[in-house]
Amino acid sequence: MRLLRDQHEQGLKERTTDRDRAMSPVAYSSQLKAIHRWGLGRPHDLSVIRQPVLVANGDSDRMVPSKNSADLARRLPNAELVIYPDAGHGGIFQFHEQFVETAVEFLERQ
Repeated sequence: MRLLRDQHEQGLKERTTDRDRAMSPVAYSSQLKAIHRWGLGRPHDLSVIRQPVLVANGDSDRMVPSKNSADLARRLPNAELVIYPDAGHGGIFQFHEQFVETAVEFLERQ
């Protein structure tokens, strides 16, 4: 796992053009305020969504806690939940080979 993470980080370092700018403290604060306001609202009824959904997350995601992904999958009637161990917000990139295999299998069943 550490090897995949190191390879991912090395790939990010190699890319020198068309990179995303670092998030400013003001933008970060604004994002947190928006998330907080959104989180105070009533949950939407997701039971009306009949489309199959693949929900994937890392078990150490600080941006979207795994318990939120589990709750999302529970509230969607046709959801499949995948949690990658020792992975953060980029779990699908840290476990890209497994994610692609899972996603292809998921799509082939639809």
